[in-house]
Amino acid sequence: MSYFGQFYLDKEKDIIVDLYLEKEEMSYVLRTPNHGTGNLITNLALMCGLPLSFDEQGFKIIKGTVPCYIDAENRKVYIFRLRDTKVANIYPDGQIETKASIPAISKTLMSQTKDYRLDFAKTVVKTYIRRECKFRTDLHTHMNANLDPDVMIALGIYHQIRYPLYYIKKLGLKCTDEQWEKLLEKRKLIEQGFAGSTLKGKYLTRKIDDNTMINFADLILGNIQDAAFNIPRIRTSLAVMKDGQAVFTNLEKVYLYRYVFAKGTESEEKRSLEGYEEIPDPEIVQTLRQIQKDREDPIYCKNTLFQDKLLWIARNYQNHGIEYAEISDTTLVKREGAVSMLEQVHAVMPRIFEETGVRIRFLAAIRRIPLTIMKDQIAARDYVRENLQVLQAVAVDPYVAGSDIVGEEINDIRELKPLIRELVRIAATTDPTFVIRIHAGENDSLRDNVANSIRCVKDSLSPGQKMPHMRIGHGLYTANLKSRKGQQLMREIRENDVMLEFQITSNVRLNNLSRLDKHPLKSYLHAGIWCVQGTDGGALYGTDSIDEELSLEKMLDLSFDDLVQMCRAEEHYLGIAREAFASKSEKLDKMLEEQQMTLSQLLTARIREGEPADEKLLSAGKKLDSTTAFEGRIEALPAKGIPVILVGGSYNNDSHVTRMRPEECAMIDEILEGSDPEKVFFVIGHRLKGFEKYLLEKCRNRFAVYAFVPSVVTVQEQRALLNTDVRIRVSIEQSGMGLYKSLSYEIFKRRPSVLMAFDGNSAGMNMIQEAKNGKRKCRIFVSGHSRILRMKALSLEGYVTIFDDEKQATKEILAAMEETWESWDPKDLRQEGV
Repeated sequence: MSYFGQFYLDKEKDIIVDLYLEKEEMSYVLRTPNHGTGNLITNLALMCGLPLSFDEQGFKIIKGTVPCYIDAENRKVYIFRLRDTKVANIYPDGQIETKASIPAISKTLMSQTKDYRLDFAKTVVKTYIRRECKFRTDLHTHMNANLDPDVMIALGIYHQIRYPLYYIKKLGLKCTDEQWEKLLEKRKLIEQGFAGSTLKGKYLTRKIDDNTMINFADLILGNIQDAAFNIPRIRTSLAVMKDGQAVFTNLEKVYLYRYVFAKGTESEEKRSLEGYEEIPDPEIVQTLRQIQKDREDPIYCKNTLFQDKLLWIARNYQNHGIEYAEISDTTLVKREGAVSMLEQVHAVMPRIFEETGVRIRFLAAIRRIPLTIMKDQIAARDYVRENLQVLQAVAVDPYVAGSDIVGEEINDIRELKPLIRELVRIAATTDPTFVIRIHAGENDSLRDNVANSIRCVKDSLSPGQKMPHMRIGHGLYTANLKSRKGQQLMREIRENDVMLEFQITSNVRLNNLSRLDKHPLKSYLHAGIWCVQGTDGGALYGTDSIDEELSLEKMLDLSFDDLVQMCRAEEHYLGIAREAFASKSEKLDKMLEEQQMTLSQLLTARIREGEPADEKLLSAGKKLDSTTAFEGRIEALPAKGIPVILVGGSYNNDSHVTRMRPEECAMIDEILEGSDPEKVFFVIGHRLKGFEKYLLEKCRNRFAVYAFVPSVVTVQEQRALLNTDVRIRVSIEQSGMGLYKSLSYEIFKRRPSVLMAFDGNSAGMNMIQEAKNGKRKCRIFVSGHSRILRMKALSLEGYVTIFDDEKQATKEILAAMEETWESWDPKDLRQEGV
């Protein structure tokens, strides 16, 4: 059969359909090479009633034929269907029109379970939106998550960025002999610079490899024969993990891969870009061709990497019918980057708007985690003071629409009230159109964060000050909206004109949403609350504004009227945004004229002369540095033994109290009785509540028990832990809700383990997901009596054992401990550098 072409069933190019044509007979091979478990293609085949087979490499594939039809104009068209749904029209001239696709949400849920339960209509979705309810804004997105991987790769080639040896090794990329020789020569020189380093083992190796660079253009163009192998691996590294839901740890890693491109540094050694047409990816070739053409434009001819990013972000929005976007970026609160960024924006944005019709504005983003008490108190204070000093200076710029508080939501928003007070002051004194956006309600750990965000802003108003424009990013978890508390919250949102932003794909892919039937969007809409859609940086999650709207509509069963209501919310805000830009532009022009300064001079002077923020910004309550608080009690995990992690008290949200059933307590008793202290040790959280407290009391020094604690603790937490014989492991995470990251690093990625989850909320769900995602096998057991954890376990069918019968579960857990012990080789730890 002759190769005809290919298309994809998803935006991330994970579900590939290769087409072959022989004597007018068309056949196809569907494959999912980026998904190692095989769950995705297996579930898809089962749902569509298609037979599975295997290719020469042993990967699962689906093979079939594509029937040919004659249309009303006597033209041949091949129609590819899944079940009764038309997915693509394929014409003999090579043109392929896609009519349906698989959203990133469905693909994620399909890939992480062996028993996919979402129905076909929510899995294969028609790609049509009624004109009357087509969204035209993206009000919730992030700068370095916005560009599609193929565009980033093309920009990396054109700007000839430096690409580290560490990622070449990590992704298993292929290099020519000549490339390897040059890299190893460079590595020897880099290694000499670390001769006196205190780093050892794999940590030193990583540092050296991180600083050994190749010109990315040379990596691709200098080895074009392996480009078809390398490019998909690089593309995969620029999106969240494929085979299931990710957690914030995975997100942070993806950002590191993206920063190489998004914040790229040009290589000193340049090469010709001749031969780029041979790259075996038409989208990358097309992008490079357009970049070359852009250099003929007098405005684009000297574009920096950042300016090219803005241009391609706008083009992407134009292609998806988006006219206005507000992008969060932390650069706008950094002394060394804000002025340069805005200079570049002013230089190119008018031309970008002229070409695309897309208006791009920015929210200056402040990270929420550095604002809590940190080990280096002075550094933390200086960081926040600088952020606010820079923000107040740049707030006069019309391209700065407002601020954003970003980062994983693992701290009470009330800890940041001093910061919010300063943002409200900027709105009162510098820019009355200033937007205050707060990420809140993204997970269920702190269900009062949405209500408290609004309260913090209201409490910070000066006498006579109007409520500033306020938006809540996510708003997924709050008090029950049907309760008195929930009804009061909706009144506050409505009365204060607060706008809510929803990003369903990122919620699912970041493990914050597994059951779609509990989503609150329809409740908010029916209460008359302003609600809009965002993408959260769609390229990171394999989505875009169109896929996101289709997902909202299909997954949440939104009606035509619901979607129209969201369009009205967009129009409401667009009017505000246009007026704000016009008035701020006029004021800035007048300011520059009166002071006879350039934009750079004005902003630099404002930063220099700005008043430092109040030092009470970090008054989040008195906490102790854990390293000092537990001096003499901190121990490394033993090299010998299988860790058994117990989740059942430390990973609850504020209002959730663990209720211990006698049968589950008896289960713990039997597990302790049947376990060997020479073979296992136990790991708990720091709060000493619920089942974790019960386990510790029952161990009576017979078993080693390790408590992971955050980097800072209260005096009460310190006393409670010191009054037990528990051994301490100090995490780098400041919040107990983030401890799952440290357990993942020290256990799930390094050694086999057993996890018993009796109770918990979002942090408990993250612990289960990390255990499933881990490099080493973890046997996971989840109590069916915990509604939230059971729901999570059901989404991981085939990887998690849900137990309702405690007697049977006890036997299975004891057997899992023994099997894990027998199959484990302690040499694994030495290989991991432990």
